[in-house]
Amino acid sequence: MRDTVSMVNDVTGATVSESQPVKSAERTIHILETLAASPTRMSLGELQEACGYPRSSLHALLRTLKELRWIEADETGSRYGIGTHALLTGTSYLDKDSVVSRAAAVLEALRSDVRHTVHFARRDEDSVIYLASRGSKLEVRRMHRVGRKLPCHVTALGQALLAELTTDEVTALLPEKLERYTENTIVDRDALIAELGQVRRRGWSLEQEQGTVGVVCIATVVPYRIPATDALSVSMPAEVASYPGELERIAAVLTDHAAAWARELRAEGVR
Repeated sequence: MRDTVSMVNDVTGATVSESQPVKSAERTIHILETLAASPTRMSLGELQEACGYPRSSLHALLRTLKELRWIEADETGSRYGIGTHALLTGTSYLDKDSVVSRAAAVLEALRSDVRHTVHFARRDEDSVIYLASRGSKLEVRRMHRVGRKLPCHVTALGQALLAELTTDEVTALLPEKLERYTENTIVDRDALIAELGQVRRRGWSLEQEQGTVGVVCIATVVPYRIPATDALSVSMPAEVASYPGELERIAAVLTDHAAAWARELRAEGVR
C-alpha cells in the first residue's frame, strides 16, 4: 500500500505534515471501500457522487489504482471495480491471522453437530466482517461470502458482539439512523439496547429475519478477549425456529463450541 500511496501523492502533488492525515491516502482508501461495497462496477460520475471528490483528482486516483491493479475497468474503460491486488491483500489477512487459521476445524465440528450453515465473524466498529463460513449440506441457499460486511444491528453476530460493550459504548458506536433491511429489522435504538440486555442475560443472540427474510440466526461470542471481538453463528431457515426445543438445542451446542474454542485459544496464548 505504501507504493500506492506514494504514487498517488506524486499524481496529486499532495504535501502534508507527518502529524496530519494524508488526504490522497484517505481518498484512495475511500474509493476502494466504495467500490468494494457496490454490487456493480461504478462509473466516474457515480464515484464522484458517492465520494464527493473533484473530478480531476478522482480521475487521477483511479488511473493510478488501475495501473497498480488495485481496481479494474470494464471493456469500455468507463466503469470500475475492485482489482486482483485488493484480493491478494484480503487473502493475506486471512492466511496470517492466528485465529482465522484455526476457525476451519471449529466450523466443521459445529456444522456437523447443528446441521445448519455456520459463520465466524469479527466486529469492525459498528459492523461485522465475515471471516469464514461453512454451508449446510441440507440447505441450498445463498450464504454470506468471506469478506462481506454488514451492520451489527441486523445480524445475530453483531448483536452478540455489541452486547459485550456497555450501553454508553453502544450508544456512541451506533449511527443515529439504523438501516432497515427487512420488516423485522430493529431500527429503534432503545429497542436495540433492550435486546442487547436480553443477549447478555441469555448468553446468545437471536435474530429472526432481521437481516434476511426467511432466515433465523443464533450467535455467541468467542470469549478469548475482553471485550470479545469475534463470534460464531448458526443460520437456518425460519421454519426450523418453530420446531419445539430446536433453538435451545442449537444455542447450547453453539455456546459449548465457542467456550471450548476460547479455552484452547487462551491456553495457546492467543490474544
